[in-house]
Amino acid sequence: MDGTALVLGGGGPVGGAWLTGVLAGLADGGIDLTAADTVIGTSAGAVFGTRLVSGETARDLYERQLADLDRVDMGVTTAQTLRFLWAALATRDPERSVRRLGRAALTARPTPAHDLHDTVRTLLNGATAWPAATLRITAVDAETGTVEAFDADSGLDLADAVAASCAVPLVWPPAAALGRRWIDGGTRSTGNLQLASGHRQVLAVTPIPTAVGPHPGAHQQAAELRAAGTHTTLIAPDADARRAMGRNLTANARRPAAARAGHRQGTALAASVARTWPVRRSTGD
Repeated sequence: MDGTALVLGGGGPVGGAWLTGVLAGLADGGIDLTAADTVIGTSAGAVFGTRLVSGETARDLYERQLADLDRVDMGVTTAQTLRFLWAALATRDPERSVRRLGRAALTARPTPAHDLHDTVRTLLNGATAWPAATLRITAVDAETGTVEAFDADSGLDLADAVAASCAVPLVWPPAAALGRRWIDGGTRSTGNLQLASGHRQVLAVTPIPTAVGPHPGAHQQAAELRAAGTHTTLIAPDADARRAMGRNLTANARRPAAARAGHRQGTALAASVARTWPVRRSTGD
């Protein structure tokens, strides 16, 4: 095993805001997020992971949330939510569950307020090309239910890869890329920690640690990585953060409070994370 991986999970606009707060809190506490050899991003984590490795600082990401920038108006309806839950929860078989979600996404005719690709290009805030750092963006094949991790060698435009990772079933149409159709990378695993297998050290930040449906949660995946010999630190929302985030993770009004709660949590955890994760060297070193 070798190298370090930073894994950033999905969580909608509110979960993404919390995630930026955690990253800023860790960075303010001295954690060197740029030390990650690999960044793995899912959905909201794909957006902010891309921007992080493309040169934005964690502090910039956080302050944009406080300023109500990077806003996403998803306009999720009750009918979409119920159909999503019906598809995900009607079976205890994880493979059948993800395929049901894929079929639901392929047959639905959502009418989103904004085009997904336009939304993603705006959210990427100027990041247009795959960065030099190793970045992996997850998406799920809508027909087979398999998870793919796109990278610079996949032959896919960066914005298209992130759009595929953000294509929430029934809210946005599946994203077409590489001759296949893709749905949100968090459909079967909100964090996709399993993709960090083989790294010596993993730092995972997951706004939603428990997946909807019979799929492995982040805590289970972290335990499996540890059992395989990977030192794994998992950060999920604490009680205060969950209250700040609320239940509707598309509610833009909650983003600033969620970001602040994430920052408090990241700041409080920085010292413990620093025991195993690289820290920034002071200018006097």
